[in-house]
Amino acid sequence: MSEEKKLKRINKFLSEVGYCSRRKADLLIDQGRVTINGNVPEMGTKISNDDEVRVNGELISVKKEKNVYLAFNKPIGIVCTTDTRVEKDNIIDYINYPKRIFPIGRLDKPSQGLILLTDDGDIVNKILRARNNHEKEYIVEVNKPINNDFLNKMSNGVPILDTVTRKCKVSKISSHEFKIILTQGLNRQIRRMCEYLNYDVINLKRVRIMNIELDLPVGKYRELSEEEFNDLNELISGSIKTEEASQASAETITSTKPKRNRISRKK
Repeated sequence: MSEEKKLKRINKFLSEVGYCSRRKADLLIDQGRVTINGNVPEMGTKISNDDEVRVNGELISVKKEKNVYLAFNKPIGIVCTTDTRVEKDNIIDYINYPKRIFPIGRLDKPSQGLILLTDDGDIVNKILRARNNHEKEYIVEVNKPINNDFLNKMSNGVPILDTVTRKCKVSKISSHEFKIILTQGLNRQIRRMCEYLNYDVINLKRVRIMNIELDLPVGKYRELSEEEFNDLNELISGSIKTEEASQASAETITSTKPKRNRISRKK
């Protein structure tokens, strides 16, 4: 194998060793928090097995252990962030897992329910690609009776955040409760959709992410079964290649940022 084939992009390396997702790695690189052999690299820099990689001064070693995939029933009040310095009630401190893990996506602080956590950066990127139409199912309680007009408007698209939400499946459970299945993840999407239609969300719980069902008490987590993981991989097998997506993202960031004095080892 040639030396060129042995090289890999720094964001891919950080993802493969379980430090973070490629998108997060691109952000760390852009902020100058990553070094290769003591030097701050450019976006897209490639490394070999002989290079020393550090993030915030911490040496990053090649991870040989089996990846971790967890399902967690997040309680209300817990924040889905890995920055333990900023948020006191963050998901990482709450779970206190013995290995470095990070959540796949987010679930609002006032919301409860299923969220997945892992140390596998590649699977994070694949799941988060909204264009792949991965389903997320929620049970929602609102402050007044639900009518057919509300159900029709929710399912056909609501104008929020300078766009119209994608058509989705909505069904009534009881007078004040409905089920909704989304294939996109706009910020506070369900709450904003309800607010636009003059409804307030009282309780919001996510009960499914693709093939993973919520079957845990509040505040508990479990590992995904082999069957669940295999089915999950099958569902995301058509996802956009993470290398292509990360490269496009890196090029966008680079083109919009002023140049810095950095080394490049692309070739």
